[in-house]
Amino acid sequence: MKILVIDPLYDTVPDVEESAAGPGVELVFRRSVQGTLPDPGDYAGVDAVLNCRSAHRLPAEIIAQLDCCRCIAQGGVGYGHVDLKAAGERGIPVINTPDYGTTEVADHAVGLSLALLRGIQAYDRRLRRSNDSWDARLLKTVKRLGGVRVGLVGLGRIGTAAARRFEAFGMKVGYFDPHLPVGHQLSFGWERFDTLDALLARSDLLSIHCLLNEETRRMIDARALALLPEGAVLVNTARGGIVDFAAVSDALRSGHLGAAGLDVFEEEPLDRADPLIKAWAAGEEWLDERLILTPHSAFYSTASILDIRRLSMTYLVDYLRSGRLRTCVNPQYLVNPR
Repeated sequence: MKILVIDPLYDTVPDVEESAAGPGVELVFRRSVQGTLPDPGDYAGVDAVLNCRSAHRLPAEIIAQLDCCRCIAQGGVGYGHVDLKAAGERGIPVINTPDYGTTEVADHAVGLSLALLRGIQAYDRRLRRSNDSWDARLLKTVKRLGGVRVGLVGLGRIGTAAARRFEAFGMKVGYFDPHLPVGHQLSFGWERFDTLDALLARSDLLSIHCLLNEETRRMIDARALALLPEGAVLVNTARGGIVDFAAVSDALRSGHLGAAGLDVFEEEPLDRADPLIKAWAAGEEWLDERLILTPHSAFYSTASILDIRRLSMTYLVDYLRSGRLRTCVNPQYLVNPR
């Protein structure tokens, strides 16, 4: 078997990948440039593709070049950059790796929330400038955590892990997830909302934990942000395309949105020409307590990287050898699997 591994995550040698693949597998490692491979010939003649990062995209025109491919594996949870329909129509199942980094992303979402709700970053920034900021009362966005109404969009693996953490701080957890079965809320006792609008209207803190697809793309737009209580906090550790960044910028400037903690963006790396990003990079004081940006790093720990390297290869080779599909994300499109 020949597997094309795009944007591998190893630092020195691919020992984890080789061990997980086992004997009789040829691994071909390539790095992408601006979302694609420099040599299109690399896509031909491979039995499978392991796409290790979302920076490399797999639209229909690339999938058409996978003439011998039997499976596409995406390292990680999100797969919005893969054309699921095009793959399915060619008989190629797409699998992901949902069981890595769950606790890391949940921890990161909570960390961003705490930093904003307690003013941790803002106090640090202001104290660096001078002792004039010694008066803690200068920050008006700092809140008592107990009683904060947190709303989660999506209650899958990561959303559930985040909800448990928020609850431990005494926050009142509510969620919106139309894909969960009736009565699911009884498992935890958290408040379930039938509409996104209803959740938004009661959320002092909104944390995003859903997939990016046509249903959720720019779901959190200007209209949605306007439904939040004045001074609410937004945290996104899911996918940048779920949130309209321009709308966030406008809502921060108007004062309606109290603060935002963002780990993901529609354009990655950051668009340094964007006015809000320029203001943030320049350290403008009005953003001290109101904006934290991190570089799509919520998933990361040394342990999670080892997990994703091992699990993504394991699931891929398992399918190639036995036909077992554990995490298929395009079954609705799959025609005559190879």
